[in-house]
Amino acid sequence: MLESRIEKPVCAYAKNLGWLCYKWVSPGNRGVLDRFFIRDGIIIFIEFKAPGKKPSKLQARVIDALKYNKCKVHVIDSVAKGKSLFDSYEDI
Repeated sequence: MLESRIEKPVCAYAKNLGWLCYKWVSPGNRGVLDRFFIRDGIIIFIEFKAPGKKPSKLQARVIDALKYNKCKVHVIDSVAKGKSLFDSYEDI
């Protein structure tokens, strides 16, 4: 399964729950994650991967830097995991 087949429905689900959904494009900064989502002052960064795939070494460094700076960062490799992540924020 391609990661785009995970990313698209998860983004649609998040938008339906009221999250802003942005593609993260940062010219000159390779390794940035796929998307970030914002709602009620919460910012979540997500790297989408095909099932069982892991982030590249460069992406892993970006993930570590974001986590070091107290950001919420997730690697999602299934639609179910993506939906579950956003469901977990519904009680906040």
